[in-house]
Amino acid sequence: MPRSSLQAPTSVVMIRPHHFTPNAQTAQDNHFQTSANGDAAAMASAAHVEVTRAANSLQAAGVRVHMFEDEGTATPDSVFPNNWFSTHSGGHVAVYPMHSLNRRAERRHDVLEMLKRDYRVQDIIDYSGLEQDNLYLEGTGAMVIDHLERVAYAARSKRTSEILLERFCTHFNYEPVVFDAVDMRGAPIYHTNVLMCIGTDFALIGLDCIPDASRRHEVGERLRQGERDIVELSHDQIADFAGNAIELQGLDGLLLALSSRGLQSLDVGQRATLERHVTLLPLDIPTIEHAGGSVRCMIAGLHLSAR
Repeated sequence: MPRSSLQAPTSVVMIRPHHFTPNAQTAQDNHFQTSANGDAAAMASAAHVEVTRAANSLQAAGVRVHMFEDEGTATPDSVFPNNWFSTHSGGHVAVYPMHSLNRRAERRHDVLEMLKRDYRVQDIIDYSGLEQDNLYLEGTGAMVIDHLERVAYAARSKRTSEILLERFCTHFNYEPVVFDAVDMRGAPIYHTNVLMCIGTDFALIGLDCIPDASRRHEVGERLRQGERDIVELSHDQIADFAGNAIELQGLDGLLLALSSRGLQSLDVGQRATLERHVTLLPLDIPTIEHAGGSVRCMIAGLHLSAR
């Protein structure tokens, strides 16, 4: 029997955009976004193909993919559903407040209805009304959650309210671990899941992104308490989205979904460390990455029991 893990979901939600474009409203603080030259229709078509191929690769590996279509033009970041909802063992679902106005329209009733129909959902805690109080917590972008050790790691940013993080951790029984993180230019990193990924037996993290030496040491030691292999990423590897990955459960065991670009940035030793624990599953998504997110952002893992 393949090994299973509370950290690695067997099912995911993905959104396939029909009019993909980088989001102008998020460019101010997402320094991983890049301008994409060329025809808008060609970009949208390329993104549609990339999401389709990524979903097919996940399904071929044994991951169940619930695909939803976004045929509108008002939600350019809809391909990143992990920011507006998350799921948790015991049948719990959270819905989150979003910083950018046009991202708030990404929340979908049909996704929540599917969860209630196909999985055992006990409750849905909706924090989205706190947008009126300028409090934001953008899901598993703002937090990287250790489901085994019950820890929620969060880098401070305008998209991560410490007040709301504390409230979430109280409701869902996690320990909050908060820190500052910056990119190679010294600018705050907009989402925690760009710089770290937690698997069952390993963690990817850009410790050099944490400028305070004492806090850097504390975060590293907290990760090591789970007896994980720690793969430290450089600033360049973070910029190539090597940290924006997710561990999933496939037919033949645990796998790590990450972008082809992210995988190519890893050195031989880093790959070998990861391959002791997971099968590496690279997904080719260069168009999507223009929006400043990568594979982890595209995948909302379902930590729920199927009906």
